[in-house]
Amino acid sequence: MQPQTAEDLADLAIDLGLVTSDQVQRAWSDAGGTGVPIEKFGATLLRRELITRYQLDRLLRGDRVGYYFGDAKILYQVGAGAFARVYRAVMRGSSETVAVKVLRNRFSQDAEKCKEFRREGEMGRLLRHPNIVAIEDVGEANNTSYITMEFVEGQTLRDLVKKRGALDITRTIDLMKQLCAGLEYAHKRGVTHRDLKGSNVLVSTKGAAKLADFGLAAVDKEYGDEVLGRMQSPRTVEYAALEKLTGMKNDNVRSDIYFMGALAYFALTGVSPLGDSRDRAARSDPRRFLDVVPLAKRAPEMPADIRETVTQMMHLEPLERYQSISDVLRVFDGLAEAHAPGGTASKRKARVATAPTASSSTSQPRVMLVERSGQAQDTLRDFLGKLGYRVLVTENAQRALKRFSSTPFPAEGIVFSASKLGQEALEAFNELTADPFYAKVPAVLLISGRQTQFAEQASCDDLRRVISSPIDKATMQETLDSILATKA
Repeated sequence: MQPQTAEDLADLAIDLGLVTSDQVQRAWSDAGGTGVPIEKFGATLLRRELITRYQLDRLLRGDRVGYYFGDAKILYQVGAGAFARVYRAVMRGSSETVAVKVLRNRFSQDAEKCKEFRREGEMGRLLRHPNIVAIEDVGEANNTSYITMEFVEGQTLRDLVKKRGALDITRTIDLMKQLCAGLEYAHKRGVTHRDLKGSNVLVSTKGAAKLADFGLAAVDKEYGDEVLGRMQSPRTVEYAALEKLTGMKNDNVRSDIYFMGALAYFALTGVSPLGDSRDRAARSDPRRFLDVVPLAKRAPEMPADIRETVTQMMHLEPLERYQSISDVLRVFDGLAEAHAPGGTASKRKARVATAPTASSSTSQPRVMLVERSGQAQDTLRDFLGKLGYRVLVTENAQRALKRFSSTPFPAEGIVFSASKLGQEALEAFNELTADPFYAKVPAVLLISGRQTQFAEQASCDDLRRVISSPIDKATMQETLDSILATKA
């Protein structure tokens, strides 16, 4: 029932736990007595900061819900989107400031939307890192779903750039280092973000950068089945369009790398490389990625090492991008050192790291790893890296062969892992010896203990070998040294 008098307003506020009786008594004294108009008493409560304008407006309407979600007391709204509203709140007991994201009422009866919303919270609870917004609670209250999370005093990267324009190089590098560190942590946990954009990056007033909104994230099947059960991850139209254009499998880490590069492009230039559009058809058109204005043309005055780093992150050919976010983080570490105050152009050129590409001039040999499992990719990349090799990764065996159909080769040889690929890996491996065009491509076929028949079916020669698991460093080193030396 809507309060009619100041006494009604006071009783309702006390009943809902917004104020105490003692606080109300002091407010009566300040207002001049209990007989004052309801508006005057409401203004007194505001002036004494006992309630907020958001709370007062609801009290005057007679609303009895919407003040609390779980243990969080709502203070006021700080943001809104088509899907949810975000409020600043304090926790009962501790008075800790938090943010509460509440699903809009029009979606509260939509089972699929509720599932997607709660998925964001459950995904976020898996991840605890200084550069990822922490999720504290996921629940239902007032006939809708909510997520309680860390409150970041600041704004989104999108709003920051829209207000201030392009950021300076030093600040951009610092933000990118932080974001890459958060994403590296997620990737190592088997989680790809799948929705990297300026509005999903929060920048605090102290300069801390945090990734938000993992609602569309994908989880490695083995890890996800164990922690979250089997979950179908929805796809952002931008990611779907990129992967359709480049022939990449869904949820690949290199899609996140592309859009992390797009964030850097946006921060450095103040312009989104893909343009701003609310039209779903336009956003899902793969041709958008072909129309990106090269950074060298957009900002020709920018240092070459910065341009080259961002350009490589956004390379349309996935194998020409950085192959892991850890690679990207190492490069930004080098850029931070090179572009520190007082640095010289010659020092910057010497210190900035380069990533593995077909055109890189480096004495470190490269191998292409063909492996379907993301977890196994990381394991084998580290294994081969310790042997002194730079590693390019792809999930598709035929795509790997296609990359070796022109010269110069993208790598010195190929390592096919048959554990998940099975017959596909064996057939691609055998195609190297059957087709004269691939006569000079060295390759190793890795097989598991359950694939011993592949060893008999594999076509081996001086450049092609089979290795059975368990794989030890000495065997792999000797095999690669042998086939690469034979090629040479």
